[in-house]
Amino acid sequence: MQRMDTTPVTAPLQGIVVSIDVTPGQSVPAGAPLVVLESMKMEYVVVAPVPGVVRDVAAVAGALVGENDTLVAIEEREVEAEDAPAEAAAGERPDLAEVRRRHEIGLDAARPDAVRRRRATGHRTARENVADLCETFTEYGALTVAAQRARRPLDELIDKTPADGLVAGVGEVNGRPAVVLAYDYTVLAGTQGAMNHYKKDRMLELAERRRLPVVLFAEGGGGRPGDTDTASISGLDTMAFHLFARLSGQVPLVGIASGRCFAGNAALLGCCDVVIATEDANIGMGGPAMIEGGGLGVFAPEEIGPMAVQVPNGVVDVPVADEAEAVRVARRYLGYFQGPAGAWEASGQEALRDLVPLDRKRVYEVRTVIETLADAGSVLELRAAYGPGIVTALARIEGVPVGVIANSPAHLGGAIDADGADKASRFMKLCDAFGLPVVSLCDTPGFMVGPDAEKTATVRHFARMFVTGANLGVPLVMVILRKAYGLGAQAMAGGSLKVPVATVAWPTGELGGMGLEGAVRLGYRRELAAAEDPDALFDDLVARAYERGRALSAATVYEIDDVIDPAETRRWIAMALHAAPRRERRTPLDTW
Repeated sequence: MQRMDTTPVTAPLQGIVVSIDVTPGQSVPAGAPLVVLESMKMEYVVVAPVPGVVRDVAAVAGALVGENDTLVAIEEREVEAEDAPAEAAAGERPDLAEVRRRHEIGLDAARPDAVRRRRATGHRTARENVADLCETFTEYGALTVAAQRARRPLDELIDKTPADGLVAGVGEVNGRPAVVLAYDYTVLAGTQGAMNHYKKDRMLELAERRRLPVVLFAEGGGGRPGDTDTASISGLDTMAFHLFARLSGQVPLVGIASGRCFAGNAALLGCCDVVIATEDANIGMGGPAMIEGGGLGVFAPEEIGPMAVQVPNGVVDVPVADEAEAVRVARRYLGYFQGPAGAWEASGQEALRDLVPLDRKRVYEVRTVIETLADAGSVLELRAAYGPGIVTALARIEGVPVGVIANSPAHLGGAIDADGADKASRFMKLCDAFGLPVVSLCDTPGFMVGPDAEKTATVRHFARMFVTGANLGVPLVMVILRKAYGLGAQAMAGGSLKVPVATVAWPTGELGGMGLEGAVRLGYRRELAAAEDPDALFDDLVARAYERGRALSAATVYEIDDVIDPAETRRWIAMALHAAPRRERRTPLDTW
């Protein structure tokens, strides 16, 4: 019978009494375990609600009790607190210790031999690259191992194939979240295994859901034929390539190649918006084994897609010396898509006045114009060695990220050839996809013509500039530095001088339906043929055509918005960009 001066301790739910941990007369502190109940295969510990002395124990081991049935009665009084249970004082729990051990196995510190081999090739580890890229990093799938349990012991897989050769997770880059995928060449040559494909799928779905940029360290040998723990026969049902390609135009995709990057790894790299590659990189859609297997010859890895090939042909956007520089460029590249810079500086704009020579035939370096015009240290050129007639660069004007396309008179006099048109079109799509306004610096005699040019399918390639420019959703600003002739100038303007939100020229500007010399020879052929001194007549006609086509003349009939002091160019660009809203668009980014 319960005493009147005691506190009843009741069952919190219906269950079976598993054990009784106290006896009558025992002193117990508040929170001490009294009875253990089992209900629905789970055990519930009933504890003392107050300190005191146990007076009655109504519970019986093995008995069924109902909710609110009295189990124990306690006479409340002050008692001395007991020492902590032995289990809590013994140190780290074994289950947590095992988790820590398993995570540590995959870290560089636990793999000195693998790290040593990596150092011997002059490379960093995947984890070192990730740590350099990210301020913080949370890894997904760190405990996965290669799908080879049918051929190798689990302990060996845990030790030799940590993370199944892919370090994946979400990190902070420049203070903003980004998905990072880094193939680990020390694990099965960075090949694409079944488990790391699953991880990629997971991370790419997260990138799409959260609209996070993706940075891919793509070094590796492509698909892995040695995985056994899968029912797949061909592996062609893997989703990674679809999921990665689907991100194009939705989030920035940055690819970094160092060392050997072949087959599936190269395919993912090629889907990226920008490809950054070290000087020792080899990039190819097939490695030596695949080439030899196809009966195409025997080649060393270093012979396949070296930088001497992949930089001038446009596969690589930014060549760098090593992985450390690659990471710096990747961080910088992502910065253009992370909003305006909080602080900026610019050089004296008066210098722009003298960068274009008074001699209209004299070549100059348009990159100097871009560097002077942009915020100090903000210019990142892409594909410099490919399509050299057009310069494409990311930059900032008063902290605002922009894309710059500029004709280079140092190559073909600034004429736009097939490669240059492809380069400019693809770059404008990049800017459009992520909301970067485009600044067009025009100095072109038009598009490249002639039988040799037509062999490069110029008609189709050049037309891409019109199609892309006509469908831009971002503001376009055009500055005519010198020549603006024919269809080439119209392509630099998005199709017409009236398309940009501002079209201005420097005092050196000259405009026409075609190049002056060509127009004179074509339009005055009969007069030149009949002249006593055709050269003198030609020079006179060109001079008159130039006077008629000067930017100052074009401004009088409002073909352009103004002729400006070059030192005022930044002000015009900033005004135009701040005043122009962006039209919403969503299209995949052309891989080329």
